[in-house]
Amino acid sequence: MKKLLICTSLLAGLSISSRAQNIQNNPGSNHGNKFEQLGTILPTPNSYRTASGAPGNAYWQQRADYEIRCTLDEQQTKITGIETVTYYNNSPDALSYLWLQLDENQHSNINNANYQSGSTLPADGQVDLRTLEKMGEPLTDNGFGVKISQVTDASGQKLAYTVNKTMMRIELKQFLKPGEKIIFNVGWSYKIADRMRQGGRGGYEYFEGDGNYLFTITQWYPRLCVYSDFQGWQNHQFAGRGEFALVFGNFNVQMTVPADHVVGATGECQNYSQVLDATQYARWQKAQSSKEPLEIVTLAEAQKAEVKKAGNTKTWIFKAENVRDFAWTSSRKYVWDAMPTVIEGKKIMCMSFYGKEAYGLYRRYSTKVIAHTLQSYSKFTIPYPYPVAQSVEAANGMEYPMICFNYGRTEKDGTYSEATKNGMIGVIIHEVGHNFFPMIVNSDERQWTWMDEGLNTFCQYLTETLFDNQFPSRRGPAWAIVDYMKLPKDELEPIMTNSENINQFGPNAYAKPATGLNILRETIMGRELFDYAFKEYARRWAFRHPTPADFFRTMEDASGEDLDWFWRGWFYGTDVCDIALDSVKAFQIDAHAVPQPLAKAEAGGLRQLDRPLLPGFDDISAIRNRADTSIHFLTDRDTSLRDFYWRYGRNQEPYNTRFTYTTASITPTEQLDEAARKKFHGQYLYELVFTNKGGLVMPVIIEWNFADGTKQVEKIPAQIWRQNEQHFGKTFLHAKEVKSIRIDPFRETADIDESNNSWPQVAAMGKFKAFKAKQATRGQSEGPNPMQYPAGKK
Repeated sequence: MKKLLICTSLLAGLSISSRAQNIQNNPGSNHGNKFEQLGTILPTPNSYRTASGAPGNAYWQQRADYEIRCTLDEQQTKITGIETVTYYNNSPDALSYLWLQLDENQHSNINNANYQSGSTLPADGQVDLRTLEKMGEPLTDNGFGVKISQVTDASGQKLAYTVNKTMMRIELKQFLKPGEKIIFNVGWSYKIADRMRQGGRGGYEYFEGDGNYLFTITQWYPRLCVYSDFQGWQNHQFAGRGEFALVFGNFNVQMTVPADHVVGATGECQNYSQVLDATQYARWQKAQSSKEPLEIVTLAEAQKAEVKKAGNTKTWIFKAENVRDFAWTSSRKYVWDAMPTVIEGKKIMCMSFYGKEAYGLYRRYSTKVIAHTLQSYSKFTIPYPYPVAQSVEAANGMEYPMICFNYGRTEKDGTYSEATKNGMIGVIIHEVGHNFFPMIVNSDERQWTWMDEGLNTFCQYLTETLFDNQFPSRRGPAWAIVDYMKLPKDELEPIMTNSENINQFGPNAYAKPATGLNILRETIMGRELFDYAFKEYARRWAFRHPTPADFFRTMEDASGEDLDWFWRGWFYGTDVCDIALDSVKAFQIDAHAVPQPLAKAEAGGLRQLDRPLLPGFDDISAIRNRADTSIHFLTDRDTSLRDFYWRYGRNQEPYNTRFTYTTASITPTEQLDEAARKKFHGQYLYELVFTNKGGLVMPVIIEWNFADGTKQVEKIPAQIWRQNEQHFGKTFLHAKEVKSIRIDPFRETADIDESNNSWPQVAAMGKFKAFKAKQATRGQSEGPNPMQYPAGKK
């Protein structure tokens, strides 16, 4: 028997594979499949959801209003609360019970969803025995999870209820009929989890250095599940990954916390004048018109509070209207800054909360990035409707209405790596952007992760490109998804896969849908058509519950483009783009000669190519943004955002290559008249033959490089494949001699093999393997940090 090395490294394994749904109409043919309509794959339109993708004249959705009072016990790390819920039945159905979500049961070893994954012994012999020691033994309650103390109706009479893992069913004494409402009360408590060790989206982080806590209170109260026309109750268990389906309503929440804590929450605080001291309240009032982020609670005040801890409590009161959820944060460690931004005449307060560990990054960037995000998303979707948007540094990345939790901490000396800075800016944009998807356009995250993460990642990409034209976006550009698309077919799954069943979660739910939308915008539809249709989707489904069919249909309805082929291939399938330029025949026209056989091929010479138009991450969107005189990048308008790395990364390396070419000549088979002879004599014909090796139909983009040093880019729409989805040939006429041809020159289509994209053939560029340092805390400064080693120093 082999000896096993015992250590405390945590194992995480996932071995799930799924196969694409066979949605071909004519699988035995080389055509008639990929361009057919989705038909019955999409749900049948009805009076609730129309064939155009808009809400129907009978559309309805439920509503739930909450009055919540709670207490945070810092010493016991515990929350105790009671809520009064008013639930409105706007459906045409009589309801005999209600379903509520108890997300904190995720941390219970008794009532969690118990979705398990397989595991094997690792080859290096390292295993965490903590995860195995209690398997097979009777479970002993670990004390975590929601403890229900009461469920009563408005008169105080008990209501029967059943807890099933992360869900609770409340049984009504009589049917709740259409148009009626019910008022009920739920009392509960739970032990707050250490999210840095136990995981989860909410909990606390303990700082041993100063003995303080940072609480992120999320998914913390019993929340109504969605009851909808397309699914009924969405009561799928919360297993940790697939997020939420929630009901819109109004919130009035009172939070009693230690008196020296600073609280940020969904909505607007109703009693700042009572919970802030006079100086801080005066700063808050001044911040309402500040042009720069103004500290309401300063760094010095936060550091003083860390040492001198209060023994009494204060109650903060927040209200929020027409939101689907409520989250909050509380800590004495917080610096708090704020400034307004104005969108279509409406002032929105942008605010950030962060400890001293993040001060060097958050003080400079966070609140300004919030404002930039709201401005950008409002341009591409709808004007931001809420009065507040907040970013909280919590070594995290999670979103809720008007508040989100992000990462970004510096070294102890205040410096930071470029990776940390860019990651922080990206995660703030992403999590603030979630206010639009799914907090406002309220899709079902538990069923279709891509409808919030994918659409939001796409808008994040647009926002990053407007922050800085050289921002290194990881998701959105087509070339960035290629490594994922190259994986073996049994490691891929359709975007339409259920959240809990996705193997490659980040690429599939975030990057691939974001990339697909970017391809639609830049390569297939064009910006004008796409932007109009995308805004229409956001407008139609703001504060409603859309499904994928509503999105697909709206994009087609508002643009006049038949995109079923694209949804079929990119969202429902696992085919990839690999378009090969198989052969090129080149001929020069001799318009004066009598028809004769083809001349022999003439040997060509050598020519040096110009360097590529794009640096490593300089994709088609960045190029077009630079050419658009109406676009002014934030780092150009606000030079205070230009830090060490903005200056450090502006140099580019030249690139050259060499190749050979051949030409031949062709004579027309019919004598031309004098005008035609003058026009066509000496021009060139090129016959190109293409193969669809990857199976995914996409446009074919050709870059012609001429002998005189000029270039021309030509795009053939994807419909060129409609009569033969595997091959096609096409002939082109050019007045100038072509010296080389390159397919997909701007890497717009996520082609997984560029080695077959050139004529004459050019070797694919090699890859340099880069690694970053392992991080202990999410968002802690990581990777190379040249800020610590200025030029000339070692």
